[in-house]
Amino acid sequence: MEQKKRQCILEAILISADKPLSIEKLLGFFDTHDLVNRNDIKESLAELQAHYKDRGFQLIETVSGFRFQTRDQYKQWVTQHWDEKPAKYSRALLETLALIVYRQPVTRAEIEDIRGVAVSSHIIKTLQEREWIRIVGHKEVPGRPSLLGTTRQFLDYFNLKSLDEMPSLSEIQDIDKLYPELDLKMKEDSSKEDT
Repeated sequence: MEQKKRQCILEAILISADKPLSIEKLLGFFDTHDLVNRNDIKESLAELQAHYKDRGFQLIETVSGFRFQTRDQYKQWVTQHWDEKPAKYSRALLETLALIVYRQPVTRAEIEDIRGVAVSSHIIKTLQEREWIRIVGHKEVPGRPSLLGTTRQFLDYFNLKSLDEMPSLSEIQDIDKLYPELDLKMKEDSSKEDT
């Protein structure tokens, strides 16, 4: 198959996909008589990334594969056509998520011990519904509490290929600046129960 046609096919597949696609999945779209291999796919993806270098959207690679997405600098215009407002997360939810990310696998009791307050079941449920965390096992202590860890969807959402790309704890100064897409509304009132 000629290079240009292969590139157009991959472009069409990725633009219409609702989630990132791995090289193996992309390879599966081609028949054996197309004579397309992994290196051809990689080469075409690199060409597409170069082609969209100076455009309003880009082809990025996450842990689950490749996807097209809008560049951050155009977010304020793109979000105007969304009827649904982006979710706003409480400080308690973000602290819980951060502890799971940096201490995984971790139990709910360990999170509560570090934070000094009870973790609302609503927070754990929300993180599981978003598919950002999952139960990765059980700690071998009385009661066998669940061990929590992050998922591939968490990495995909934050455009990460692995947890190694997370900033070190010493680098984190202000999470608002690090992930402005979360649109955090931190509440100063610590007297409210975590939700």
